[in-house]
Amino acid sequence: MYLSNLQQDEIFVSSEMKSLKSLTQMESRRGLENAIISNGKIVNVVSNSYGHIPNQLFFKKAEQMLLDAGLNYHKRSVNRNDRSFIIDFIIEDSNQFKLKNKEDLILPMLRFKNSYDGSEKTSGHFGFYRKVCSNGLHVSQAAIEFSIKHSKNNTELIMPRMNGLFDKFLNNEFYTIVKKFEKMKDFKIIDTKEFVKAILDKSKLFRYECSDKNEEPSKKSREVLETLNYEALLLNEEPNLWLGYNAFNSMLHNTLKKTFSQQEKWDKKLFNEIYEMV
Repeated sequence: MYLSNLQQDEIFVSSEMKSLKSLTQMESRRGLENAIISNGKIVNVVSNSYGHIPNQLFFKKAEQMLLDAGLNYHKRSVNRNDRSFIIDFIIEDSNQFKLKNKEDLILPMLRFKNSYDGSEKTSGHFGFYRKVCSNGLHVSQAAIEFSIKHSKNNTELIMPRMNGLFDKFLNNEFYTIVKKFEKMKDFKIIDTKEFVKAILDKSKLFRYECSDKNEEPSKKSREVLETLNYEALLLNEEPNLWLGYNAFNSMLHNTLKKTFSQQEKWDKKLFNEIYEMV
């Protein structure tokens, strides 16, 4: 089953905050007193006021929220160089949506992010999981708010109750946005090359052409086109805006070197620009 083959990186690597003086036997300037060490490597230098949140604390508390709410889920975890981390909780229950095609299944998803190098804010938000592409769609606006209390020698994480948050997401966003997905699916793409070029010209995600002297699609553009055509064939459908959006989403998550936050930002930008064509 597709949900049994999700990426499962080790994210509970050892981490600690140690004073630079204890490591180097040298004084450090104010504001750079401590090092964050992840899996035996220094990945960040921070001040005395910084509250280090280890993955063991954050992700296990996040998962406990789902357990307390009685939600059924599958996990996907990603570790990028022992510096930044995510867990996607894909909710597999009656809250699923098929886009006029029994093979095109949409599920609610919750993503939690943490980083030791400061590249990602400790945060959580709702999104969507699509069976076919399996990358995750981040067009939802619903963030999960929690508080982080810092004291001189301790960091405490206070998480909300998931029950009300999940129900609110389903009522306010899940079905509303999935209806937009359906509208995109109903809009056929006549010329896939012109579609990809138009989105790239507008978004500036990357260049469509190989170069100034070669107007043929670049390697990245060809990858988007190949994904779009492959999914259309796989689902026995004509190319449409929904498949076009997901082809860009696949490129964004699998080929382009972006942080998790950058991926989410571009995902929303691409979705909005493609939906404007409906």
